[in-house]
Amino acid sequence: MTITQIEDAMQLIRMEYAELPELKLTFWQAQRLWDLPSDVCARALATLMESRFLARAGDGSYVRGMWSGVRM
Repeated sequence: MTITQIEDAMQLIRMEYAELPELKLTFWQAQRLWDLPSDVCARALATLMESRFLARAGDGSYVRGMWSGVRM
C-alpha cells in the first residue's frame, strides 16, 4: 500500500459520493465497487471519516457525512 494508492482511492470515493450524495455502502460493497485492495479501502474510508466527509450509519455502512462540504 502506498500513499498514492490511498490518495487515488480517496479521490475516487469523494467523486462518487459527491455525485451520489445518498450513496450508502458497506465496506465490502465499497471494496468491490471500486476494486480496491482491502487495506487501501480501509485506510481511505477511515481517513475520509476522520475528515468527516464520510460517516457510519447505524448499520455500519458508509454514508456522506452531515458536515462534509464538497472538498475535492
